[in-house]
Amino acid sequence: MPGKSDKSRSEAPARSSVDKDARSDRSVSDAVGLPAHVTGSGSLERLVKTASNYARAAASENTLKAYAKDWEHFARWCRIKGADPLPPSPEMVGLYLADLTSGSGLSPALSVSTIDRRLSGLAWNYAQRGVPLDRKDRHIARVLAGIRRRHARPPRQKEAIQADDILAMVATLPFDLRGLRDRAILLLGYAGGLRRSEIVALDVHKDDTSESGGWIEMLDAGALLTLNSKTGWREVEIGRGSSERSCPVHALEQWLEFGRVDFGPVFVGISRDGKRALDRRLNDRHVARLIKRCVRDAGIRADLPETERLALFSGHSLRAGLASSAEVDERHVQKQLGHASAEMTRRYQRRRDRFRVNLTKAAGL
Repeated sequence: MPGKSDKSRSEAPARSSVDKDARSDRSVSDAVGLPAHVTGSGSLERLVKTASNYARAAASENTLKAYAKDWEHFARWCRIKGADPLPPSPEMVGLYLADLTSGSGLSPALSVSTIDRRLSGLAWNYAQRGVPLDRKDRHIARVLAGIRRRHARPPRQKEAIQADDILAMVATLPFDLRGLRDRAILLLGYAGGLRRSEIVALDVHKDDTSESGGWIEMLDAGALLTLNSKTGWREVEIGRGSSERSCPVHALEQWLEFGRVDFGPVFVGISRDGKRALDRRLNDRHVARLIKRCVRDAGIRADLPETERLALFSGHSLRAGLASSAEVDERHVQKQLGHASAEMTRRYQRRRDRFRVNLTKAAGL
């Protein structure tokens, strides 16, 4: 037992320093202060608080959480290797990336896209500390280029939900308050080609809440959504459908009416007895869980084992479904999805355009 006690004592400082780093890292994005040569005052302190609020709004909450975890993982890795994460060392970062690829460390081997994201997280964290990391340094750039060359794989795309699929999915929902809400989520997300974060960020009116990501205007011809998305502000037109069963605007109207939602977040939680809408905004994970549950209940891709087929679908399946199913000019789909380029829109079009134009025959063969 003495050995175990000694080991615990010897490891305690390392754990303590890592935990201390993690605690300080969680507030690094808020580190907005006064210049050293300026004397503080009440008005300046208020501006510091305002600037800190804007700094927090520069990235989404999920992104900030991911970056914090990236730094915590890297800091622990450095201490295990007997190094310090500060100041930035391109050599150590390059070794860290190689270790992530080999899987011989704190985690299994990671994909190239995840390693890219980890590097972005480290660069962001270093920038917040005022000690930028040079990603073009040869110790990082060449290692990353080699990782991409050797380990890169085609992107794993989620399955597109087709028009028949979405109708089968909403048919599994009851007509109680939860069913009305979830039906509106699925149809609105599908017809608008919305990200799951965009769906739950909607408010009924402009400026209803401080965390609003957009609002809805109900018109005779449909609903106009104004969204503050990752690519900036954009308007999304959602027209009325051919029948009430498939109409996203009708589903939204039903939810707002029976849920008595006339202010604040559009999509909120339901009381335990299922009889009233709450004030609490839904988390975007609800959309992902809803899609998987309805895919299962509707028997979509029933030819596959349940675990495998559920893994094929996510929130992006709604966006891919619209892009793949809407038989209109590509530029209209691009505008609806808020893509900066047609190439990005084509990534969402699952098999839509394959072999529509046969260049082999066009070349005379």
